[in-house]
Amino acid sequence: MRTSRVERKTKESHVIVELNIDGEGAIDVSTGVPFFDHMLGQLGKHSGFNLMVRTTGDVEVDSHHSVEDTSLAFGQALREALGDKVGIRRFGDAMVPLDEVLVQAAVDLSGRPYLVHRQPEIVELIGTFDTTLGRHIWESIVAEAHIALHVRVLEGRNAHHVMEAQFKAVARALHDAVRLDSNISGIPSTKGAL
Repeated sequence: MRTSRVERKTKESHVIVELNIDGEGAIDVSTGVPFFDHMLGQLGKHSGFNLMVRTTGDVEVDSHHSVEDTSLAFGQALREALGDKVGIRRFGDAMVPLDEVLVQAAVDLSGRPYLVHRQPEIVELIGTFDTTLGRHIWESIVAEAHIALHVRVLEGRNAHHVMEAQFKAVARALHDAVRLDSNISGIPSTKGAL
């Protein structure tokens, strides 16, 4: 099983992430930031990962530290669960519509962190969630997972839909990229050898 458990403690937060990338999409998430819980739930469900997250943090100040530290811990958990990556498809992409929104995501589990993120201006708050954290979530995951990620919002105006479609598109791209492929083994082919 490709699993990991990451614990991250800072002055502002305490995060535990348990990840099974060969799961069935079982989700148990509590970060103290309800909209972020919803987004992580979508990430787990649509990637097929089993994901448990427990975060306590200084949400009375604001949600920044809890969201950032959880994203960093998730990225580290993804990297650790992938291990040596032998036999994975490596690349994945998805195009996800959500009503008026259309998002394209592509991922390369390359070991080289790089993010390209494009989205239109949206309202600053969804409930109490600061939407300016959206890009920072992807930056944090990419930095710790050591992946290249491109996320483009091609159409969209509803902030909730814009954020949610991004998480679903990234989840579907990850779903494809982490899959084991019998045609890719990391071992040179011996076809035709005596």
